[in-house]
Amino acid sequence: MVTIIIGGAPAVGKTSVVKHIVQFLQLQNDYPAVCKIDCIESNDEQNYKLLNIPVIQGLSQNICPDHFLATNIIDIFEWGIKKKSSHLFIETAGLCNRCAPFINRALNICVIDCMGSIKGPEKLGPLVTTADILVLTKSDLVSQAEREVLSYHLSSLNSKAIILEVNGLSGFGVQRLVQLIAKKGQSTHTLEEDQLRYSMPAANCSYCVGEIRIGRSYQQGIVNKMAFNEEVEENIC
Repeated sequence: MVTIIIGGAPAVGKTSVVKHIVQFLQLQNDYPAVCKIDCIESNDEQNYKLLNIPVIQGLSQNICPDHFLATNIIDIFEWGIKKKSSHLFIETAGLCNRCAPFINRALNICVIDCMGSIKGPEKLGPLVTTADILVLTKSDLVSQAEREVLSYHLSSLNSKAIILEVNGLSGFGVQRLVQLIAKKGQSTHTLEEDQLRYSMPAANCSYCVGEIRIGRSYQQGIVNKMAFNEEVEENIC
C-alpha cells in the first residue's frame, strides 16, 4: 500500500485536492482510503464517504494534530491494510508551522494557496522544506508573474520538491499529480521503525498539560523566554 500524507495551512484546498485524486484513482480501478486528522470538529468524513471509499477520522482535541498523527499513524496504516486499499491518503490539520507530519516511507505533499503572501511559504517551515511535492491551488486567481515569483521562492526553500498547480474546483492538473504518485509513491507493508522527517517541538511546559493561570510561578517544564535588549540612549550635549 502506498501512503500519501497531505499537509498545509488551513483552508488552502487540501480536501478538494484529495477528492480529485481519489476520483481519478477510482477511474483506474484503484482502491484508495482516506484518513482525516483534525482538531475540534470536521465534516470532511461525510464528504469523503460520498465517494464510496473507506474513511476514518481522528480528532486530536487538546493535543497537537501532528503529535496525534505520529502516535496513531501505525494504527491508521494497519486499518488501511485491513481495508485492502491500494493507496492510503492521510490529510492532516493545518495549524502549527513549527512541525510537519511527514515521514520517510510516505509520499509527502504540501498544499499551498497562491492567494497568500509571496513570503508565506517561508513561514510554513518544514511543511515546505521536507515535502516531496508542492501543490499550488487557486493559481487561476493570480497573475502569471505572481505564480512564477511564488514558485521561485518555493524552489529556493526546497530545491528537490516538484511544484505543480491543481485547480481545486475543476480538478485541472490532478492527472499529472496522480502520475507523480504512481512514479514516486513507495509501496510498503509496514511503518514500524520509520522516522519523521522533522522533529516535533518540545511540548513539555505547564500550559501543554492544562495550566490556564498566567504568571511566572506557573511556568514550569521547558520554558522559552524572550530576551529584551534595552537600547542605550545617547546623551547629546
